[in-house]
Amino acid sequence: MQVLHSRCAGLDVHKDTVVACIRRLSRNQVRQEVRTFSTMTRSLYELADWLASERVTTVAMEATGVYWKPVWHVLEASGFKLVLANAAHIKAVPGRKTDVNDATWIADLLAHGLIRGSFIPEQPVQELRDLTRTRKQFVRERTQHVQRIQKILEDANIKLASVLSDITGRSGRDILDAIIAGQTDPAALAALGNKRLQATPEELAEALRGHVTPHHRFLLEFYKGQIEATEQAIAQLDAEVAALLDPFRQAIDNVSTVPGFADTNATALVGEIGSDMSRFPTAGHLVSWATLCPRNDESAGKRRSTRIRKGGSWLKPLLVQAAWSAIKKKDSYERALFLRLKSRRGPQKAIVAVAASMLRAIYYILRDGVPYRSLGANHFDGLQRDRAKRRLVHRLNQLGYQVELTEVVA
Repeated sequence: MQVLHSRCAGLDVHKDTVVACIRRLSRNQVRQEVRTFSTMTRSLYELADWLASERVTTVAMEATGVYWKPVWHVLEASGFKLVLANAAHIKAVPGRKTDVNDATWIADLLAHGLIRGSFIPEQPVQELRDLTRTRKQFVRERTQHVQRIQKILEDANIKLASVLSDITGRSGRDILDAIIAGQTDPAALAALGNKRLQATPEELAEALRGHVTPHHRFLLEFYKGQIEATEQAIAQLDAEVAALLDPFRQAIDNVSTVPGFADTNATALVGEIGSDMSRFPTAGHLVSWATLCPRNDESAGKRRSTRIRKGGSWLKPLLVQAAWSAIKKKDSYERALFLRLKSRRGPQKAIVAVAASMLRAIYYILRDGVPYRSLGANHFDGLQRDRAKRRLVHRLNQLGYQVELTEVVA
């Protein structure tokens, strides 16, 4: 097999140690040298100096949790060409697993060009990604605290969630503050509600008639404080994200024109895939990387499975959520695509197909720097006009009508 890298190294990265194997090809003879380094910063620089002294050009390592990141940063700053491998793609032969064997195996695969590198965006994109992911985690935490408050209210037989769409809105917070302060009169609590609420004052008062104990008040106050602290953290994250958006502003504005993508979702998406599409040869490569296309699972000429692959735990939910929002718009291409596939494939596969279609559009939007242009709700009718005509005529014949078609001259 052809050797692509005559001097390369494979790293087996752990929490406390890095096992490095240098592979040299000289006069058709392969020589390997293995050393173990600590993951402390000084030892990582010693690793970089050793690799440089051996004239290593390319280094490969596994994506092991977050432990690979400090090693990557040190070696990247030293000028090495780095390859990050998915651990599932370079699994060695079972029964011969040691740290030294792992490092040697990675070096052998790298030398022959058998490692497919993972997508590692530039440092500004990585920073934006960290912030948007952290923001999403805090939004989830806030939702969990709201659900805990709702659970406490149900335990006290306060049916606030039955009459308010958001128990942490202005009216909900005023009522919660009064309950925490010790107010038990349902009429007094109902008077704190906004006059524009759909529920009548009588319905609101009846929903607020319950049995609240000091234990309930303590938990309500505790969780309300957690919500406020989480909201302050989200506001800080939003301010930090806004400070990083200048290089990505045009890309985010263009992505925001896609149905289902507000400014926040567009920022999160750019944080996941970046704004430079040269890393993906085609839109299909991007869709495959996001695990939104059917897997390849074929044996003996038979297709065994068309399920999408696991992965994309941040990008895939973002796109699917945007797709559910996009199909709500009537007379849109996304809704037409969803309804076209739903009858044959079911709603879950249809929505994934819509998400994949939106990601393909985003690829060209970011590549060409243009806003979104919808194909229109009648796109499929134009593609399959004759087929639709025959289907509709056949349906009318089944209903007992004789149909005579006359083409309208434009």
